[in-house]
Amino acid sequence: MRVLFWGTPMFALPSLRALLGEGHDIVGVVTQPDRPSGRGRKMSASPVKELALEERIPVLTPERPRGQAFLDTLQALLPEISVVVAYGHILVPDVLELPDAGSVNVHASLLPELRGAAPVTWAVARGYDRTGVTVMRMSEGMDEGPILLQREVPIAEEDTASSLRSRLAEVGAEALVETLALMEVGAIEPLEQDHERATYAPKVNREVARIDWTRSAVEVANHIRGMDSIPGAWTTLNDSAVKLFGPRVRPDPSELLPGVVVSADPEIGLAVKTGDESVALTEAQPAGKRRMEVESWLRGGGPSPGDQFQ
Repeated sequence: MRVLFWGTPMFALPSLRALLGEGHDIVGVVTQPDRPSGRGRKMSASPVKELALEERIPVLTPERPRGQAFLDTLQALLPEISVVVAYGHILVPDVLELPDAGSVNVHASLLPELRGAAPVTWAVARGYDRTGVTVMRMSEGMDEGPILLQREVPIAEEDTASSLRSRLAEVGAEALVETLALMEVGAIEPLEQDHERATYAPKVNREVARIDWTRSAVEVANHIRGMDSIPGAWTTLNDSAVKLFGPRVRPDPSELLPGVVVSADPEIGLAVKTGDESVALTEAQPAGKRRMEVESWLRGGGPSPGDQFQ
């Protein structure tokens, strides 16, 4: 098929590679414009743009994917179908309906669960034991279109959003190429979503990522794993922010206040009291420093027992 591909981050790369591997004709790629990144704030292309340029695929980087001039540019590419994988903009009906076969989306949840911008983050942060990917036909409503294909993926106790996202990207790519193959032979029947069962996964900002130590140890651990590694779950110590990673629930019968450091020894590790038990951490990233093992942080002037994270 003549495919117009829409995508931006690493999550979209397996799908683009899979389409190329299956012999689809990628007539163009639409991705977010270059953005400043890193400490030097140098302009950087999206991962999808970099791959498209390597494959000599035409690339479009509109600030806003709409307007007659943009539609004319898309029409000139003669796409049969649009495939959208983590592009980063809501598409207007004129854009969605431009190809003869419409537009399909790979979404990282089992819709109607976790509609929205951050389904992987919230699947982990809310303690789900399973999630998946949905290939759906796109409609004007956010993630409300009919389901074409779904694949379930278990969430392991040690999974972070980062590790789960990588697995879902590969499963999503496989589901996408299967969906297009079934569409080409007319062997797929769209299934309307049960909108009453919908849950939502809103975009995560820095304030949302802050750790609430009054919650249970399981909830704190899930939150830290879910916010890994962007934006990163954080807290403060002596008014200085620090991100924490690698949580593990640890029994703790003490009556210390939530956020109090239970242990902070390079040989034993770091553990912090929560609303019930405590949570042991394996990595930390103090403000202005690199991510490191907690042993290194503790040797270099990290917290002491009795200190309290806020």
